[in-house]
Amino acid sequence: MSAGTFAPRPGAAPLSRMIGAQAALETRMLLRNGEQLLLTVIIPALLLVLFSSVDVISVPVDAGGSGKSVDFLAPGVLALAVMSTAFTGQAIATGFDRRHGVLKRLGASPLPRWGLMVAKTLSVLVTEVLQVALLTGIAFALGWSPHGNPLAVAALLLLGTAAFSGLGLLMAGTLKAEVTLAAANLVFLLLLVAGGVIVPLEKFPAGLRHVLELLPVSALSQGLRDVLQHGAGLPWEQLGLLGGWSVLGLGLAARHFRWE
Repeated sequence: MSAGTFAPRPGAAPLSRMIGAQAALETRMLLRNGEQLLLTVIIPALLLVLFSSVDVISVPVDAGGSGKSVDFLAPGVLALAVMSTAFTGQAIATGFDRRHGVLKRLGASPLPRWGLMVAKTLSVLVTEVLQVALLTGIAFALGWSPHGNPLAVAALLLLGTAAFSGLGLLMAGTLKAEVTLAAANLVFLLLLVAGGVIVPLEKFPAGLRHVLELLPVSALSQGLRDVLQHGAGLPWEQLGLLGGWSVLGLGLAARHFRWE
């Protein structure tokens, strides 16, 4: 070996490998966190079972009244699961990583800021696959009869994840951890009630309803409902709204996210 050479050769790993390793780490940390699992898995599952089994809120069914409440609720709960993981859970976890100096140390690594965001979003997608599988199984057990194109559902879930992930990272990267904790939970509760997840948007006044329909969780829940309950094709309006929120959230997060 000639003087001045080293084996293995020092240097940063390929970017794809760095992102993959960070995504795997983020996924393991998420699945080991009991509080996050409560928020992302248990609460949506309990809401689906409760509101499908007990006539607490009158929900619209298919023409002729042949549908079941679970047909309306299942798409909304899937949207809630995406929001809880990509937005609420990710914002809180990332906010406290920033407070404890974890992100500061990552900032000194070759992993770029946008690479960290990609890794966190990939981790969210892995978790959502498990969520969707669990919630779908519960919904089928409750008598759910979905319709529509699975590709349309996948497109909605992917864009919804990107939108909520960008907004969650923006919040976590700009606010203090304690503020992020309070704000993320408050937004979760407000959108649970006013985002068309459990309570139909038709129950709100017309002026307020038009505003609520622009929210990402409303677009996601309504798009999933159009496809899975009514068998519609690609819901372009909802996809456009989610795409706009994705560009806005991820763009602002990439620009303003702070490591410390």
